[in-house]
Amino acid sequence: MDMQALWLTARLAFITTAILMVIAVPVALGLSRWQSPGKALVQAFIALPLVLPPTVLGFYLLIAFSPNNAVGQGWQALFGSPLAFTFEALVIGSVLYSLPFAVQPLYAGFTQLQPTLLETAGMLNLSRYAQWRYIIIPAMAPNALIAAGLSFAHTIGEFGVVLMIGGNIPGETRVASIALFDHVEALDYTQAHQLAAVLLVISLVLLIALYWRQAKGGTQWRPM
Repeated sequence: MDMQALWLTARLAFITTAILMVIAVPVALGLSRWQSPGKALVQAFIALPLVLPPTVLGFYLLIAFSPNNAVGQGWQALFGSPLAFTFEALVIGSVLYSLPFAVQPLYAGFTQLQPTLLETAGMLNLSRYAQWRYIIIPAMAPNALIAAGLSFAHTIGEFGVVLMIGGNIPGETRVASIALFDHVEALDYTQAHQLAAVLLVISLVLLIALYWRQAKGGTQWRPM
């Protein structure tokens, strides 16, 4: 059962990270170029999961996913099944909950990108594709790696959000953090120690790799 939960957690983390990287790049780029009083409001909403209790976000998502509300009704009309307490609900919740961990490193990278590089590329009549391929992507690669690593690690550690919107369905929504809680609740500390150790090692290795890459590449990120 723990292996099943670990596999489900890894699957959730991979899918969430992939979706976040698609979403976070244009969001971070747009924010880095946007100069407006409304920018602070958008940044606050994106960063809200950093300070909001996960159960609060999970509660409102659970309400939204209900068949009695527009999101839940629309999902059921499209796919013929409820959204709440499904793996798909976990993916949506994880994307929202980990969004700031993907956006912030990319935002920092775009704000640190030297405008003169793009100006020079424009003077050389480089196409938009060539500018991204030869200038922007190489310069942003370290920040993108950090964004992906933080998103993946943060998704692995989720508990409150996934419990609220996914419940505890083996093979469907019972991720590793929920399985660990079950072991502790059942006073099965041997299994709890083993699963906790696996999660601890995975998280620590990920963070060591990210900090090593940051130190090697001189990449910095900061809150938006």
